[in-house]
Amino acid sequence: MSAILLAITDWDPEAWLARFHAEANGREVRLWPEIGDPAAIDYACVWKQPAGLLARFPNLKAIFSLGAGVDHLLSDRSLPAAPVVRIVDPDLTSRMTGYVALHVLLHQRKMKLYEAQRRERAWRDQYEVPPDQVRVGVMGVGVLGTAAAQMLRQLGFRVAGFSRSPKTMPGIETFAGEAGMGAFLGRSDILVCLLPLTTETRGILRYDLFRRLARDGALGGPVLINAGRGGLQVEADILRALGDGTLAAASLDVFEHEPLPPTSPMWDHPKVYVTPHNAASSEPRALVKNVMNQIERFERGLGLEHIVDRTLGY
Repeated sequence: MSAILLAITDWDPEAWLARFHAEANGREVRLWPEIGDPAAIDYACVWKQPAGLLARFPNLKAIFSLGAGVDHLLSDRSLPAAPVVRIVDPDLTSRMTGYVALHVLLHQRKMKLYEAQRRERAWRDQYEVPPDQVRVGVMGVGVLGTAAAQMLRQLGFRVAGFSRSPKTMPGIETFAGEAGMGAFLGRSDILVCLLPLTTETRGILRYDLFRRLARDGALGGPVLINAGRGGLQVEADILRALGDGTLAAASLDVFEHEPLPPTSPMWDHPKVYVTPHNAASSEPRALVKNVMNQIERFERGLGLEHIVDRTLGY
């Protein structure tokens, strides 16, 4: 029977190992660095595995990314030819949707201002513009972005989506490609970034892009929410934009270097919410079941779902 390798850093691997043992239906599960005979490994389930590790397994049939991103895999120049599979799961989707909705509401309802008033013990009601006066642009409308956009629309926000190629979304205005970028940014009071990290998107959240966001919005200035990948943003440009008013505020769940260094000015910035890359934290119970269902389908002769296109990077 096939053996499964777990190669996980940055997370507690023991929780994942326990879930795989519970769901593996008798398959052997090995936890890196105890890999045994490399030729016996048929499937690898990884998160930020050491570069070059997967090239050691000559019989890999599939590689599963245990998180929402796959850039940690595709950046490995020795990555074997086995299919790379993204996990698309309702648990991940609901977590990301909740994070995006929460942070859009935090900015729309002026919670930074209320936090400052609390510290001053000041009891002052502040006027909050209603959602239907706030334009939210979701940059990256894959599975997670689409769900977030739909939720924001249900909350009453004026929502638009941006994607690499044209898409249609009921009730949501859509823009695509370089031709649509300017109009998309120009109508966005809050920019939510859920793009994958690719050669084309690396560093896309930079000062010249922030200057293209709406300047006439009801929030007094544009807001950035990045829950995609840290490599999408240029943090020096975010700080510059916050300093000169090009951005009014930001919510950042991902960073160029993680964990975020204690010396980073983001920690104490009065206009920034910082979260520790937990917008859509992978929950072992739900995601291991998803992986095992995929393996069982594959071994019944059915195709793998959500295979990554390596040329696109997602």
